[in-house]
Amino acid sequence: MNFHRTLTGVFLALTLSDGIVSGAQEPARPNFVIVFTDDQGYQDVGCFGSPNIKTPNLDRMAREGMRFTDFYVGQPVCTASRAALLTGCYPNRVGLLGALGPHSKIGISDQELTIAQVLKTRGYATAIFGKWHLGDSPQFLPTRHGFDEYFGLPYSNDMWPNHPTAGKNYPPLPLIQGENVVQEMPDQTQLTTWYSEHAVRFIEKNKDRPFFLYVAHNMPHVPLHVSDKFKGRSERGLYGDVIMEIDWSVGQILDALKKNGLDEKTLVVFTSDNGPWLLYGTHAGSALPLREGKTTTFDGGLREPCIMRWPGKIPVGSVCHEVAATMDLLPTFAKLAGAEVPRDRIIDGKDIWPLMSGQPGAKSPHEAYFYYWAKHLQAVRSGKWKLHLTHDYDHPDPPGHDGKPGKYAKREIGLALFDLETDVSETNNLAAQHPDLVARLQALAAKCRDDLGDSATGQEGKNVRPPGKLVEKRVAF
Repeated sequence: MNFHRTLTGVFLALTLSDGIVSGAQEPARPNFVIVFTDDQGYQDVGCFGSPNIKTPNLDRMAREGMRFTDFYVGQPVCTASRAALLTGCYPNRVGLLGALGPHSKIGISDQELTIAQVLKTRGYATAIFGKWHLGDSPQFLPTRHGFDEYFGLPYSNDMWPNHPTAGKNYPPLPLIQGENVVQEMPDQTQLTTWYSEHAVRFIEKNKDRPFFLYVAHNMPHVPLHVSDKFKGRSERGLYGDVIMEIDWSVGQILDALKKNGLDEKTLVVFTSDNGPWLLYGTHAGSALPLREGKTTTFDGGLREPCIMRWPGKIPVGSVCHEVAATMDLLPTFAKLAGAEVPRDRIIDGKDIWPLMSGQPGAKSPHEAYFYYWAKHLQAVRSGKWKLHLTHDYDHPDPPGHDGKPGKYAKREIGLALFDLETDVSETNNLAAQHPDLVARLQALAAKCRDDLGDSATGQEGKNVRPPGKLVEKRVAF
């Protein structure tokens, strides 16, 4: 039995039985585009304050749509972050943490439903062009999890023999189309261009039906690569060149939507998977004014630049300061498409359409947002208040340069309360002045431990689900 198709079929039957797909009252099925970059810092967009990187297309998106200033990812690292985006759950909920390497024995479970699978119940065409990173064996690939088309790398672009310190651990880097390796060790200077070309062709091919397009750029994850179109053009050096090319790619997608008369039918979301990998120094981005970056649970690790655009639906030139997250996209897209969010499991994401549409008085649907590093619960935010629980973290000392990593030094933060409205850099500890707030946030953390677990206390979460496990193929003799 093809469990995947059976699950989708059952889900479609449930959707139909609820009367969602019905004649005259059928919702308009908008198109959805997610542009997801890799290791881009909070400041690395012009409209988010970059002093030396030009991003005219992203800035135009912001002028024509909404900037989210308090937008979070699932964890400050690759696989975990992508799991949250696509399943609408904390990564700990679905058992996908860290950054899976080549030939991983685990990956996304067949029993999870991705955004693509949810939207396919409403007749959507679906595609991912770029980085997957939820398992590289066939059973884990996008084509087994709701995507009609896939072209890209199955994991991070540094997991190859040319890695500056661990190259001997990696096989040749595969470029995959569908489920087949079409190149080994592809020219990484062309990745951003190739993904953009695939995206434009997909839009043109599906202009007469609803579609979900997920463009997951490998850049600006190290090793940085840029085509000749943008090489040497940014005053920020190679890193700036790479961001400028990503901005060009966004422009190509927006132009294709307009050319095909799809502007007012399409919601476009731009964000990144986690903060900048500061260990790489001059080849890393900037999370300023936030503290730290990738691998940490300071906001520099999990708070990302986010822009959403949908002409006629999202207010132009608007800004949202409420807490929202990548895991909110699945339930929000489902609502807009007239699909059902799975009811047989916990989905952590919430419908944020009231925020996106600028409804007066709209507030974050999250009572609290939890910051994990792997299985360690390290912080909790509720409203403007963020409480760090005692934990250590990695800080570059010294950072690297020109594609070579530096070294990490272990640092520690004790129990610390920050007001993120007045202290976005998390420097002024107010725990002693607000013991009542500390107690309330500690109580929320205790509930989270019971639900999702915490390696610091040895607790196993009561409501976590296992990842998919590789099914070993028997060798025929």
